[in-house]
Amino acid sequence: MAQQAPMQDDEAVARLAKAREAILAEVHKVIIGQDDIIEHMLITMFCRGHCLVVGVPGLAKTLMVQTIARVLRLKFSRIQFTPDLMPSDITGTTVIEEDQTTGRRSFRFVHGPIFGNIILADEINRTPPKTQAALLQAMQEQQVTAGGETYDLAPPFFVLATQNPIEQEGTYPLPEAQLDRFMLNVYIDYPKIDEEREIVKSTTYDNARETRPVLSGQDIIAVQQIVRRVPTSDHVVDYAVKLVRATRPSSAEAPEFIRQFVAWGAGPRAAQNLVLGAKARAIMAGRCNVTTSDIRALAKPVLRHRVFTNFNADAEGVTPDGIVDRLLESIAEAGPADYARRSRT
Repeated sequence: MAQQAPMQDDEAVARLAKAREAILAEVHKVIIGQDDIIEHMLITMFCRGHCLVVGVPGLAKTLMVQTIARVLRLKFSRIQFTPDLMPSDITGTTVIEEDQTTGRRSFRFVHGPIFGNIILADEINRTPPKTQAALLQAMQEQQVTAGGETYDLAPPFFVLATQNPIEQEGTYPLPEAQLDRFMLNVYIDYPKIDEEREIVKSTTYDNARETRPVLSGQDIIAVQQIVRRVPTSDHVVDYAVKLVRATRPSSAEAPEFIRQFVAWGAGPRAAQNLVLGAKARAIMAGRCNVTTSDIRALAKPVLRHRVFTNFNADAEGVTPDGIVDRLLESIAEAGPADYARRSRT
């Protein structure tokens, strides 16, 4: 079993739980509702991950990210993806400059919008794969290469990419390997009726609300380090691994409905993200102990873009979310007997 977290981490976790409440209070000065979405964005950031957000226009995706960037005192960049967007429009380009005094010419790299802390990649599926790859390389390596030179991206670095689920004409869907680079895939739904009423009231007259910063970039880097140090018991890790392995039709652990409806399932990165996300969720709640309920809470955003359905599922209207729901019902946690059996082998 895992050891207890160091005392200084316990104190830091308690402070982070208070900071989380302050962050939500500041964000809610501008954004009505969407608590789960905001929490998922914070979890992804604290895990050094990236987030793919799917939602129809007009649900304040851009405003939400801008507000979080202000509350966290981070540099925000927005990139509007279009079919004619080039990789250099994201990463930057090398230009020739001439010294007016000496007449000598030299090359200078002009930084693109990727050089920020929070990057909003708006409608990422509207640009060709070559341009998508420029962003995804930066996500994976946190570096940009241009003109034979490599430039580091300053931490913390977080990409939030959006997709519009209702307009698919003229789009370039992200390949499966690139989808896997996003830690979470979050769906933004329409607000509840009381939330929508409050949105309409608060945005139809002049009532600008100023937000104050709660955490700095250095604070976030410190939280990211704490997340990696949070201990996780064997049964929590085993539960995450069992869930992920059960999504693979070729696996002996896969239930029958997985073999019937899934073309291929999630890889090891999904289990890594489940455990990391569960750690971040726990410390945001002021806990140093990670539970299987944390794993279950993140199962859909971690797995929905890593479980690919087949023709049978499409014909019967079975969705990845429905498959994850059935997995959570059918996959049991390991009990004492399982560990006793393991110790004898």
